[in-house]
Parts: sequence; structure tokens; C-alpha cells
Amino acid sequence: MLDVTVIEDAEAAAVSLDPIRARLLAELAAGPASAAMLATKVGLPRQKVNYHLKALERHGLVELAGERRKGNVTERLMRATAASYVISPLALAAVQPDPDRFRDQLSARWLLAVGARLVRDVGALITGATKARKRLATYALDGEVTFASAADRAAFIEELTQGVGALIRKYHDGNAEGGRDHRIVVAVHPTLKPEAIAKPEGTVTPEVTVTPEVTVEAGAAATPEAALAVDSTPPGQD
Repeated sequence: MLDVTVIEDAEAAAVSLDPIRARLLAELAAGPASAAMLATKVGLPRQKVNYHLKALERHGLVELAGERRKGNVTERLMRATAASYVISPLALAAVQPDPDRFRDQLSARWLLAVGARLVRDVGALITGATKARKRLATYALDGEVTFASAADRAAFIEELTQGVGALIRKYHDGNAEGGRDHRIVVAVHPTLKPEAIAKPEGTVTPEVTVTPEVTVEAGAAATPEAALAVDSTPPGQD
């Protein structure tokens, strides 16, 4: 079982978002189970559970883990193919965010568009690398910082921009033969309190703390710019 997988297909995304199927995925992420075992947990007839399991299996969200005999019946034990799932913007390709449409480094919505592109690109790279049976070179740095004042935050952003920009200029070689392009993403946003994160029921508490989180991520992608984001490469290359 993978730790996380990205759903790129629109039909697979629709299947995973069905409340009953999402519940079945959660149960199967905890361990293999048969339709009969799941029926007891979710309060549905075994035949209905089987119907939903077949839909999930068709889209690669669950797989056969084994079989067992129970009386005169052979039960199929199913398991989730991943512990968690992320839906790629490719599932809504016609309306997916485009960070290049506008660039406002102080816009939360632009940050969201950049994050969506990160999910899309890294998901495609994972898919390509898996098919090619190659390792994918990525790196992420995640941390938190508490600023004493808005002025300190502004100064931090200025130094961060200058520092990362200087590193990009230092190491970027657009003429390197056989060089591999990478994308650099740097994000700063207020940290959510644990209780503000969406619960299983879908409720979200709108409170946020005043402690910003700084995330620096580098993944296989494309040509660096002096700005803190760079473009993407074809999937499957290492």
C-alpha cells in the first residue's frame, strides 16, 4: 500500500468522493476486509457493498489482497491501494488553476493556484516515474516561525526572496548539456490550529493562529526564474 496517491482521472475522482465509497476506502486503508465484513461496519447489505467495491476496484482505488473460504463461499479480501488520496487538478482539467495567468506573490489565491500546480505536477511525475520504474528526485523543507511583528515578517520575506533568488542565479545553468530542470516553490502562510483542520464530517473551524508556516519545496520541474517558482519537466525522468 502506498502512503499517498494522486487521483488524476475525473471518473475516479467522482467515485472516491461518493460518501459511501469514501467510507469504504477509509475502512480498507486500515486493513483488508471482505464485503461481508464491511457491510457490518457501514450498515449496508453485502450486495450493495460489493457494488461499491467493484466501482472502486475499476478505478484502481482498491485491489484484491487475498481470498478466504467461509463455509461454501469464497470471500474476496480487498484493501485500499493507498493510505490516503489527493485529487489532482487534472481531474478538472478544463478549469484547473493556472498560476501563470497572474502573479501576485502576496495573493493567497495565487498561492493556492501554485499549490494546486504542485499537486498536479508531482502527481504526474510520480505516475511517470512509477511506469518507468525510476526513482523521482524531490525534496521538501517544512517548518514554522513566529514573528514578533508585521515588520519582522516583511523583513523575513525580503531576506528569503533575496536569498533564494541568489541561489537560483548561482546554480541555474540554462546551457548545461543534459541538465535537469527543477521547480522551486517557497510559501509563507498562517498556521492553522489543529481544531481548524477539516474533521471527517467536513466541518471546519475558521480560526487561524498568527504563527506563519514557511514551506520550501523543490521538485523535478522546469526552468528556474529569479522569482521563487520555476517550470515543469515531463514525467518519468529521474
